[in-house]
Amino acid sequence: MAKLKATKFAKLKIIKSHYTMEKKFKRTTVTSALPYANGPVHIGHLAGVYVPADIYVRYLRLKKEDVLFIGGSDEHGVPITIRAKKEGITPQDVVDRYHSLIKKSFEEFGISFDVYSRTTSPTHHQLASDFFKTLYDKGEFIEKTSEQYYDEEAKTFLADRYITGECPHCHSEGAYGDQCEKCGTSLSPTDLINPKSAISGSKPVMKETKHWYLPLDKHEGWLRKWILEDHKEWRPNVYGQCKSWLDMGLQPRAVSRDLDWGIPVPVEGAEGKVLYVWFDAPIGYISNTKELLPDSWETWWKDPETRLIHFIGKDNIVFHCIVFPAMLKAEGSYILPENVP
Repeated sequence: MAKLKATKFAKLKIIKSHYTMEKKFKRTTVTSALPYANGPVHIGHLAGVYVPADIYVRYLRLKKEDVLFIGGSDEHGVPITIRAKKEGITPQDVVDRYHSLIKKSFEEFGISFDVYSRTTSPTHHQLASDFFKTLYDKGEFIEKTSEQYYDEEAKTFLADRYITGECPHCHSEGAYGDQCEKCGTSLSPTDLINPKSAISGSKPVMKETKHWYLPLDKHEGWLRKWILEDHKEWRPNVYGQCKSWLDMGLQPRAVSRDLDWGIPVPVEGAEGKVLYVWFDAPIGYISNTKELLPDSWETWWKDPETRLIHFIGKDNIVFHCIVFPAMLKAEGSYILPENVP
């Protein structure tokens, strides 16, 4: 607990120090990482992200500053479909249960969100779809065809977590297509020995599929300057992880996947494909703001006199500091975060 408290106050000290040094803004948009609606929120989440964000927002409110505190549930992705299948219910049933539970937990703990919504809301579906279409129409994506595992019995492409087999490293059975839970090694589906579908139990085959990718390598130049030169005040672990990714060289990242749970890719020839959850989830910050302020939400996301601050956990640094800013920059009308504590 002492370590958690030290981490919390270290974050607040850094953000307060940065706040006193930077230029004055008319307003501040504060977001906190969207908890995944596949289980309850726990004390580590609260101590690492939500309590520090809440304290900072209350600090700005006490100073009579204009601030908006945005939260919400992240409700798409494969783990939710896996839980639904195991429990014999729908993915919507899963997210309805955990969204309500998480929202109630925050309320009981006194976290003072201005809005706490979800990525299954109609507002989010429309905004995320429009965001993708804007980038698509501007030519900001590249299309790539690749071979992926396909379940001929279930007639569906298999996400990494729907493929199991023998780990090539520790040789334990039941390793997933993205990781072996026993030895912790990161894997690709094709690394598995004797792979099988977690849906039907049959042996999958390789089949061609087309997806859209955000070419992060195209954005590497400005990201390197923006982070490594212009934001040296960011927390050492945030700055260091970003530098590591940039030094390794950024690669195109898929923004779509073959799945039946999520926001449909809004272009022709994309039947059976949805927006990859990492792409649609951060747009939730924007859609939740729009849900709260339908007539003035753009002021909080597009006005250069608005300061944007993301409170996040260590597991989503890259998404908030590299991927989401690249998405916003590619769209062209949004501000970028000033700090990511």
